[in-house]
Amino acid sequence: MGTLILLIALIFEIAFAIYCVVTKQNHKKIINWIRIALFFTFVILTLSSVIVWSFRWILLAILLFILAVKGTVSLVRNKRNTKKYKTSSIVWKSMMMIVAFLFALAPAIVFPQHKSPKVTGKYAVATATYTYVDQNRIEEFTDKGDNRLVNVEFWYPENGDGTYPLLVFSHGAYGIKASNTSTYTELASHGYVVVSIDHPYHSFFTRSKDGTVATINAEYNREVSNLNKDGIYTNEELYGLIQKWMKLRTDDMNFVIDTILKKAKNDPDPIYQKINTEKIGVFGHSMGGAASVWLGRQRDDIGAVVNIDAPFFSELVYKKGNDAFVASSEAYTTPLLNLYSDDVWGQLDSTPIYAANKANNEQFKEAYTSHFKGAKHLSLTDLPLFSPLLADQLQGGKADIDPYYCIETENKLILKFFDYELKGIGHFTPEKTY
Repeated sequence: MGTLILLIALIFEIAFAIYCVVTKQNHKKIINWIRIALFFTFVILTLSSVIVWSFRWILLAILLFILAVKGTVSLVRNKRNTKKYKTSSIVWKSMMMIVAFLFALAPAIVFPQHKSPKVTGKYAVATATYTYVDQNRIEEFTDKGDNRLVNVEFWYPENGDGTYPLLVFSHGAYGIKASNTSTYTELASHGYVVVSIDHPYHSFFTRSKDGTVATINAEYNREVSNLNKDGIYTNEELYGLIQKWMKLRTDDMNFVIDTILKKAKNDPDPIYQKINTEKIGVFGHSMGGAASVWLGRQRDDIGAVVNIDAPFFSELVYKKGNDAFVASSEAYTTPLLNLYSDDVWGQLDSTPIYAANKANNEQFKEAYTSHFKGAKHLSLTDLPLFSPLLADQLQGGKADIDPYYCIETENKLILKFFDYELKGIGHFTPEKTY
């Protein structure tokens, strides 16, 4: 929609400039009426939901409003146009308007209006956000000595009775807690309480209830950026970084789960009273998937794990003698579903940090594994729907899989897996390739 509106604006501005040049007149009155009409057209399209109002349209609304007010004032004053016609002035004004529309429509182009993936459950879904303060940890990324704040958002059945399994999500290296909103919504609509965590300073951006803002830490950003570059880290250094990253992630996840379990016992908040504390699953994308697998190894109360495009960091053992990563020899017994894109699938047999993910790893013989052919790393999040341009830029090109097919199939698989493992519903026999 944003690209279409920009194209229309470009055609109009160029055509009107040509008209003025050919007729050698400014046509001030005509352009004023057109500006007013454009603003009211925008309002009508918004009220009729052709344009779905959101942050992406704010700059355009402001621009059209200013132009409409300016045009109205000019018409009311009804001054005779005494300005001498100048071709250079017409061309300059047209160029300035094109730049203004390009700037105003940038959010709608980068974050285009799009349809939401299917939600198939019977429950209406509500959301709520909280900030939890970990009294046992000092924030390591600042020097203020404050306790670590962890922001979470819940998706839950608004109109449901009884209790529902708790599912905890961890985002990727540069992600945010809303990265897989369509997945959370689909799960909640089928009777799950989903909580997604923002890991402060691992998250691109997070805001606490008190207004505290934390953006991605520069050192962490550099560490992750250098992860796949040859010659930057030795295997021993990389192993140390993995341990550091995973400690922060799993500490956050453990803290959130323990906080929720405690609140479910004595907090009257309806959200906590909807949670079945005996049924817990964890899942995550990329680094969040690695942390989820780690937690499935660490905690006895985790009943199911979904790993979305991540290495099994918890299952790596560093052998200093031969400077290599090998897979743990301890069986992984928590039910596990692996979902891989082409980006990761192609590395399973060749990249050292995926040593434990190999298909022939006997410690994971009970795990389910599916490969989304044609998908890129971010195809397994909502970003290609929310911002195709940004997703393509971050993952080095456009994926060959339809984004709606990919995310809706992923959501369906995750739902069926958790239904089978946590609710005992149906059977789970995923395809090897989608």
